[in-house]
Parts: sequence; C-alpha cells; structure tokens
Amino acid sequence: MGISTLLFFVMRLSGDPVSLLMPLDAPPEARAALRRELGLDASLAVQYVRFVKRLVVFDFGDSLRLRQSALQLVLDRLPATLWLSLASMGLALGVGFGSGVFAAVRPSSWLGSLTMLLSGLGQAMPVFWSGTLLLLIFSVQLRWLPAFGAGDWRHLVLPAVALAGWPMARIARLTRVAMVETLQHDYIRTAHAKGMVERVVVLKHAAANTLISIFTVVGVELGVMLGGAIVTETIFSWPGLGRQLMEAVLARDYPLVQATVFVVALLVLTINLVVDVAYAWADPRIRLG
Repeated sequence: MGISTLLFFVMRLSGDPVSLLMPLDAPPEARAALRRELGLDASLAVQYVRFVKRLVVFDFGDSLRLRQSALQLVLDRLPATLWLSLASMGLALGVGFGSGVFAAVRPSSWLGSLTMLLSGLGQAMPVFWSGTLLLLIFSVQLRWLPAFGAGDWRHLVLPAVALAGWPMARIARLTRVAMVETLQHDYIRTAHAKGMVERVVVLKHAAANTLISIFTVVGVELGVMLGGAIVTETIFSWPGLGRQLMEAVLARDYPLVQATVFVVALLVLTINLVVDVAYAWADPRIRLG
C-alpha cells in the first residue's frame, strides 16, 4: 500500500498524460473531454480516494494508452519476464557458484585466477554493452541465434546470458570468499584427517555451509531482474514487464505503471518468503530456532 501510494503521487508529478495522447493542435474542448473521460479532471484527493477503492479489489483501471485492463496487460507480459529471470538466475547460480568453489579450492591455479578475472569483468561490464556485444557476435556475425523477439529456446539464450552477467560475477566472488573462509575451519581439517575424499569434503561440508549467503544474493538479484530488466528487454525486444514499464512511464500511463509496480512488489515479497524458507532448509540450526 505504501509503495502504491508513493507511486500514485510521484506519477502525477511527471506531467499530464493528455498532452501525449492528443496532438499539439487539439482544441481545449477536446482535451477537457478526454480528461473527464480518463477521470483526470477531479482533484488529486478525489483521484487518490478512487485509486484506493479500486486497489482493494485489485482494479487499476484501464491503460490510458491501450484502453485495456492494466492488470491484464501486466499478467499477459508476466510469463515472459518470469522465464527470462529464472533462466538468467539459473545460469548465474550454476556457473557462478561452480566457479567460486573452484577458485577457492584451486586458488593458485591459472584457471582459478582466470575465473576471478572474468567475474571482475562481469561486474564491470554494463548490460547494454554486453547485450549489444552478444548481438553483434552471435546474431549479426555468426548468425547462430535470433536477435530479437520471443519464440523457442533460441530466442531466450542471448537475453538470459546478458542479464545473468552481473549476478553470475557477484555470486562467483561471494562464493569464493565464503569458501576460502570455510575451508579454514577445524571441522574441515578434521574431515581431511579422517581420510574423506576431497570432493565430499568440499561439496558436502564446505560448499553447503556457504548457501546462506548465496540464497541472500539470489533473492535480491532475482527481485532486481523481475523489475529491472528494462535494458535487456529493450535491446532484445523481449516482450516482458520491463519493456512495457518503460513504455508506460514514457507515455505517463498511470494505471499501467501502478499495476506493474504492484505486481512486481508482490513477487519480490514472495521471493523474500521463499528465501527465508530456504534458510531453514540449508541450515538446520535456523529451523530448530
């Protein structure tokens, strides 16, 4: 409710949407008629009361630009964003966690050093640059993958890789730091002293104890992906929430922006709940507490 209220007033500061919906030479009578039709002729207080009444029943009204249900437009775009975000996070988690564990176990090897160097580049490279680079190499030059749109799995590869760059690098570096610290603990030396296979010691005893910090990063980054994949979706013309949100903001489409932010906020809250449950699964001490 607080987020929706803040967004309601901030959007009204962006200007009058009627000026974008009608030509510059439109007569004042036509502008006034459209403003009445959209409910923008009432005072700000009256508009807010109407907004709150509709919010209780999840009614955000119709999009000012598309004249369709704002909530339905968001729900139509939501699956594309979910697929992109989950694919990107799966890639980031798999590659980042594996790279971080390897770099911690083999800190002096050239491959471990190369892994950390690449993770540093991943954090330094903005997504608009990496996305454009991927397009030029794999779509324009090699023609292996489609450049834009959504269809089969081939359309998902490039935007997923571009969006996974930052969280992948962050997970890799965080995993390495946590693993290096964990490998110094007494119970790790005890496991080695008992003659356990190194792979079991690393994966079962050391890597498992770094999951708490990794889950935190995954929860935060997944929430960012759901609401902040605007650049990626724009570069690859991916029909998701981020691209639609940018178009709605530029058009001052109040209902569509409010519906999008509300749905994303609910998803972020759900992700935080799942992360809390994952804490209890990863660490029995939390479950017992």
